[in-house]
Amino acid sequence: MMTKGEVGDDSVFLGPTGAAVVDRIAEAVEEISNISEYRNAFKKQFSNLSRRIKLLAPMFEELRENKLGLGNDTAIMLGKLRETVDKSRDLLRFGSKGSKICLVLDRDNIMERFKEITSQLEHALGVISFDKLDLSDEVREQVELVHAQFKRAKERVDLPDAELYSDLLSAYNKVDDADKDPVILQRLAEKLQLTTISDLKQESLTLHEMVIASGGEDKGKNIEKMSMLLTKIKDYIQTQNPEMGTPFNTNGQSSNFNNKPSTIPDDFRCPISLELMKDPVIVSTGQTYERDFIEKWIEAGHDTCPKTQQKLSNRSLTPNFVLRSLISQWCELNGLEPPKRPSESQPHKSCSACTSSERAKINSFIRQLTSCNPEDQRDAAGSLRLLAKRNVDNRICIAEAGAIPPLVGLLSTEDPSTQEHAVTALLNLSIYEENKKNIISSGAVPSIVQVLKTGSMEARENAAATLFSLSVLDENKVTIGMSGAIPALVVLLDEGGRRGKKDAATALFNLCIYQGNKGKAVRAGVIPTLMKLLTLPTGAMVDESLAILAILASHSEGRVTIGNSDAVPVLVNMIGNGSSRNRENAAAVMVHLCSGEGQHQHLTEAHELGMMGYLVDLAQKGSARGKRKAAILIERLNYFLDQQNLACAQVEAEAQVRAQEQTNVHVEQSLHSPSLQKSESSVPTTSAS
Repeated sequence: MMTKGEVGDDSVFLGPTGAAVVDRIAEAVEEISNISEYRNAFKKQFSNLSRRIKLLAPMFEELRENKLGLGNDTAIMLGKLRETVDKSRDLLRFGSKGSKICLVLDRDNIMERFKEITSQLEHALGVISFDKLDLSDEVREQVELVHAQFKRAKERVDLPDAELYSDLLSAYNKVDDADKDPVILQRLAEKLQLTTISDLKQESLTLHEMVIASGGEDKGKNIEKMSMLLTKIKDYIQTQNPEMGTPFNTNGQSSNFNNKPSTIPDDFRCPISLELMKDPVIVSTGQTYERDFIEKWIEAGHDTCPKTQQKLSNRSLTPNFVLRSLISQWCELNGLEPPKRPSESQPHKSCSACTSSERAKINSFIRQLTSCNPEDQRDAAGSLRLLAKRNVDNRICIAEAGAIPPLVGLLSTEDPSTQEHAVTALLNLSIYEENKKNIISSGAVPSIVQVLKTGSMEARENAAATLFSLSVLDENKVTIGMSGAIPALVVLLDEGGRRGKKDAATALFNLCIYQGNKGKAVRAGVIPTLMKLLTLPTGAMVDESLAILAILASHSEGRVTIGNSDAVPVLVNMIGNGSSRNRENAAAVMVHLCSGEGQHQHLTEAHELGMMGYLVDLAQKGSARGKRKAAILIERLNYFLDQQNLACAQVEAEAQVRAQEQTNVHVEQSLHSPSLQKSESSVPTTSAS
């Protein structure tokens, strides 16, 4: 007689491998049980799959408790069942947390996955020998019932809503259309269950998470189109139901719509949340986001721009004061309460997040910074550079430990590598708001400017990026502008490589937001450099160049210099053929050129180059800002042409008057001429008879 301590031919103890398989399946089933509800087009399919798998839970619970009853062949079959349950869990996770729009558009693939998983589960349950498992009759009957359900499900296909698929595919392929059929938008909102602010916001965040996971550029573009379509649905829902709450209303307070629902301009929305921005900030790629959302994105470890997927050259955030002002104006015009910007002051974090060993390591590096050994200095600066790059807690700890003054001191070292490490460490530290003030107060700016002028190319690039980061604070714009940084940035903009030009351009753009720095930039020769960059065959610096020109054009010196740089043909071409942002920036520059000294010359040249046709197109299809600039230019061009026509008509009328006067003089002179009088006296007279 065999005891439980012995091994038979077919049955074995639930050994380490078999136990691990059962544990994995049980854990996966438990995860599936904890997945929230499915609110999408495949709700029925997801719910059925989840329900059937959850019915298998008692079987795995008994197997975990039972020490005997798992044969070798059965263990292998359970391993295949585990793989299929894992696939099911992944699909159900996507069904719960994934994009509702993507699920419908990817209908064929989703249905194929359902079909494959159903077939594999039916097969895995069918080949397991339940006679060799020590299961209770009740549990066995339940498992056999689930097997029968999967067998029936394998033989039929439950197709999702065909009308929903057709509507969504049509809207997706025509996402750029200005007007969408409201009936279709209504159906999409209802069937996709995107009728509340919470649903819309969650869908938007899901789409942007998918951008990170997208394996290629094409898929990223598809996700961008889905996001644009979601914006159209959101606009429609808010127009139809203004009482649902404004997208920027995150604190439960309702905004004053005054019964005037308005569609929020796309430029005023954060690309991540689709909400109206209350504290818009610019990242290094030139895109604007709501501060809270982009900070969370960066702190999560992402180093790319969510919208363009370009790598962020630095993590600095520049307040977009112009856009914030435009948003406030738009809210007032539409009877909305302007969004309140969060407080500038942030609670000062302590370095308690760093462990004692980490703090000890940081202190050791700081001591090395003041070492007499150049190699120790270089190694310590490099180590602090890497630590400061890693996370915000390190930046706080390093600064509080007193690293900033010795790092500033190393900016004047003759060793290029040490200098590069030091300036880059300061760049990384400056990402944290409080550190910006500490770096400025330590007198770092003159040394950073010196690195910008004489350092290695990488050190110069990082010095420019550091100045950009520090200039985020308005008071620092003045300090940096007075330090001689602007001419050095203009030189880097002209001479640097691709990254150097980008870093210099972003720093100049930020500094020139302050009115007092605009004249310095113009006198440093930035405008000829920008005009040269605008005409590069690669077009790599067009966005940055036009953005800076749009700021400088508001300054009298800048306006005159741009006008004397043969800029009108380039700007008119950009209004006609540039990207949406470049068209509006070019139009903004032209508005200033056509308002001051020399405006008649610029208007004449622009008219001859066909600007009117481009402006009409921009007024119809451009962004909100582009439409405004186009409308201003159209009005000024029409007024100029009317004045020209009026002047021509007056000249022509005066010429006609002079011609008539001359004709009259000739006639009068002819009547009184001697020859005419002589001819009259020689005429014979007839006497009366």
